[in-house]
Amino acid sequence: MNAPIIDPLQGDFPEVIEEYLENGVMKCIAFNRRGTLLAAGCSDGSCVIWDFETRGIAKELCDKDCSAAITSVCWSKYGHRILVSAADKSLTLWDVRSGEKIKRIILQQTPLQARLHPGSSTPTLCLACPLSSAPMIVDLNKGNTTLLPVVFSDLTNGLAPQSRNKYSEGTSPFSPAAACFNKYGDLVYVGNSKGEILIVDYKSTEIHAIVPISGGAVVKNIVFSRSGQYLLTNSNDRTIRIYENLLPLKDGIGALHDLNKSLSDLEGVEKMKAIGSKCLSLFREFQDSITKMHWKAPCFSGDGEWVIGGSASKGEHKIYIWDRAGHLVKILEGPKEAIIDLAWHPVHPIIVSVSLTGLVYIWAKDYTENWSAFAPDFKELEENEEYVEREDEFDLMPETEKVKESDVNEDDEVDIVTIEKDAFSDSDMSQEELCFLPAIPSPDVPEQQDKCGGSSSKLIDSNHSASPISEEALQNGQVATHASSPLEEDTGGTRLKRKRKPSEKGLELQAEKVKKPLKPLKSSGRLSKVKNKPLVDQDSDNHVDGDDIAD
Repeated sequence: MNAPIIDPLQGDFPEVIEEYLENGVMKCIAFNRRGTLLAAGCSDGSCVIWDFETRGIAKELCDKDCSAAITSVCWSKYGHRILVSAADKSLTLWDVRSGEKIKRIILQQTPLQARLHPGSSTPTLCLACPLSSAPMIVDLNKGNTTLLPVVFSDLTNGLAPQSRNKYSEGTSPFSPAAACFNKYGDLVYVGNSKGEILIVDYKSTEIHAIVPISGGAVVKNIVFSRSGQYLLTNSNDRTIRIYENLLPLKDGIGALHDLNKSLSDLEGVEKMKAIGSKCLSLFREFQDSITKMHWKAPCFSGDGEWVIGGSASKGEHKIYIWDRAGHLVKILEGPKEAIIDLAWHPVHPIIVSVSLTGLVYIWAKDYTENWSAFAPDFKELEENEEYVEREDEFDLMPETEKVKESDVNEDDEVDIVTIEKDAFSDSDMSQEELCFLPAIPSPDVPEQQDKCGGSSSKLIDSNHSASPISEEALQNGQVATHASSPLEEDTGGTRLKRKRKPSEKGLELQAEKVKKPLKPLKSSGRLSKVKNKPLVDQDSDNHVDGDDIAD
């Protein structure tokens, strides 16, 4: 956004419903990295990709083998692929540009959520969170699955191999569990039913750290901010917690190994918790102390400055917005429909919410005009005031400018070569990012073309000034008109000025005048007197009798 134009007192967050999208019954949504495309999973198994700039459908991905409801959609880093999980236990990887299916895998359990590896441009690994099993890493090319541990056993020798195998088979009672990759995908953060956050190396399925959550409630959602600096958790105790990430964004595994060596005097759970305290630090807690409601699909804004959470109560569409300091700044109230999913636009202050009826609502900011933002010396007045000009206001060189000296150093060199880092500075400039899809125009229906052709021909005939009058038209009471007659089309040919219908006697007189042949002119002298006389009388009758010319 253009920060100088925005009034700082208004707040850079949405306020009203700007528009809604409708296409079947949509269940889940996800933006691409730039926010130009919005993917929505539907209840019939299809995935619709909306062009968010034009609010039109750019692509529709349909799989004939899948007719179950979509549970989650996820974009790859550069937007070339989309991973779709469905209620029929399937994971489907799509090529966005061509609309072709790359791979389809059937799991043992229904995946509630699936996320592609964020560190690869063409990822083949994904993280799936099944309904009644531990989170797993799925290799989409080979079809292999590796279950991640969801609990750490306090044994004398650490995590026993047999217990690790037990949890890897998905028989752990502490499931389902929420999980997510960190920013670059080298670690997985797992929230279990004991109220703990486990930091796991997915390659070796080894737990490196444990972060206990106060209250010990079941973790329902866990998500990182876009920058990777903050982690959000949503627990069953109706509290949203924000943790600050103390690990480096890159090479987090190396930092964990260094912490493990520095705390070699500790063992077991105590050591894991000590390492966890140096990985995550509790930053803020958000809750509604009055209603004590549960939260649905909480997430960060694109810049990480705001936190939103939807009300999980049935029959209300409320979105709570907090700033990162913990203050509740806005409650958005929509229609009487429950919220299913939420997403914040990566760049603009726009929230997209999915209702229980399958509609997608777009919440945007209600901007007010702030003219003083364009000119710092411009003052807005509530009413007219008498202006008293200064004595030197219209001088060529006012006294105030003579005294004032410029603070700009004209000897400094201006750098026009260096490229500043933007919000997407982590992207590979050599990789082509898919931001838009080409629009394919749909052909018109033949029936509509025929109707348009017929209406245009009728319009041409009605505007033709030299068309003759037929006897059939006279019998039906229709009179051919000149271009300047009262029946001329009004304002673009859309409406005709009405004229009083002539009587039967008038029609008979008009018919007699049309059928009577014209008499030849008697002499060239008489012709010279009437050659400039029009053959059409514009005031009364449309045609002039030959006797009038002869006379």
